Amino acid sequence: MDLISLKALLHQTLKLSPQQIQSMELLQMNSQELLEYLARVVEENPVLEQEDSHALNSAYSELKLKANWLDAGSSPSMGDSFSEGRDQENYGAQDRETESLSAFLKDQLGRRHLSKAMLALCQYLAEMVDEDGFLDREDLAGLTALSIPGKMIYEALDLIQSLEPAGVGARDLSECLLLQMARLDSVPPYAREIAGRFLTELGRSQPGRIAKALNCTHAEVETAAAFIRTLNPRPGGLYSPAEPTVYVRPDFFIAEIDGNWQAILNDYYLPRVSISDYYLRLLRSADDETKNYLRDKMQQARWVLSGLDRRHVTLQRCADALLDAQRDFFTGQTPQLRPMTLFSLAESIGVHPSTVSRAVRGKYLQCRQGTFPLRYFFSQAVGGEHGPSGQAVRLAVARLIREESPGKPLSDQKLSDRLSEGGMAVARRTVTKYREAMGIPTAAARKRR
Repeated sequence: MDLISLKALLHQTLKLSPQQIQSMELLQMNSQELLEYLARVVEENPVLEQEDSHALNSAYSELKLKANWLDAGSSPSMGDSFSEGRDQENYGAQDRETESLSAFLKDQLGRRHLSKAMLALCQYLAEMVDEDGFLDREDLAGLTALSIPGKMIYEALDLIQSLEPAGVGARDLSECLLLQMARLDSVPPYAREIAGRFLTELGRSQPGRIAKALNCTHAEVETAAAFIRTLNPRPGGLYSPAEPTVYVRPDFFIAEIDGNWQAILNDYYLPRVSISDYYLRLLRSADDETKNYLRDKMQQARWVLSGLDRRHVTLQRCADALLDAQRDFFTGQTPQLRPMTLFSLAESIGVHPSTVSRAVRGKYLQCRQGTFPLRYFFSQAVGGEHGPSGQAVRLAVARLIREESPGKPLSDQKLSDRLSEGGMAVARRTVTKYREAMGIPTAAARKRR
């Protein structure tokens, strides 16, 4: 039996060339990534050279004169390297080690006349205090495993709780609030009882249940609740290390220039990259080995320049299409966006949706209304193909809740009914989804007497 046979099969495969891969990577880069990439490429490829473009500097200055809201800071410097920008970002940063809550507590402990053993235990507790100023009960229970007497542990706990800020070292929210009240001369009636026993009911806006349990009036409960809300539930918050500031350079501007609305690609900060004339002349007179090396570098340089051109064209087309789709928003006629998806924008400019997805990744747009991530402008229609955008629904829900009566807040179903009366057919579960996404509590939690 013959087990060997020959077959001819015809099939198609799609492979991406290195140039196409490079073009997609360039398109996906945001402004900072592109600036870093160009600095690295120029350093690695001697054929490429970069120089400041005085024409771009002048064009940017002229643009700022016509759009005075643009870039309230200094003009972008064409010669600034990515590393210099990174150093400037960290300039003036706080020393987080010395500004921490634990360091502040240890400094206060050092001023107390404590025994070495007690000071060491208190400093250990200061290290265990979390960023909100609380101590975990399990951490305290674990101290007994170190053969530390319970009386000494509670004495050290009292010392920590006597420090500033008021409420630090508490084991739960109730204790935190009570510690703060203990330092005040005047506390409304029933405030301590509510903080110690009825925080759950207070959070659920159930003053009637609290009044019944304490045998007091609704007014007394409301007075105590208003006082409790003035206390700090996170006493250590002021000493938490700040998150590093994120600096955004807009990739696009939407501005009215000489009476015409334009989408402007922000290439003003980029250096001008070109192929060096010196190496072009050297290519003609060099030996074979040098010519082969230079030809390889020339090819790589042309791929980079070609990819930059394609990136510019694609981004400009996306920006123009975005301006056309959301013109009413940019011109200030409405705060609401029209429904728009990656697919609809891709179809309007004749490219694949994946191309648009790469084009908008990590990029920002600045207009008169502010600076937005490009993803902000993409929102599917709610309740059908011709329904409002999700952003428009969120604005409408927020407006209705802002205007509602504090004593009779609107339920999600009533919000849905009000939206339908205004021409937005939105289901109750959709209202619930957007309300929760905006961090707005339920109608029961919003109720105020």
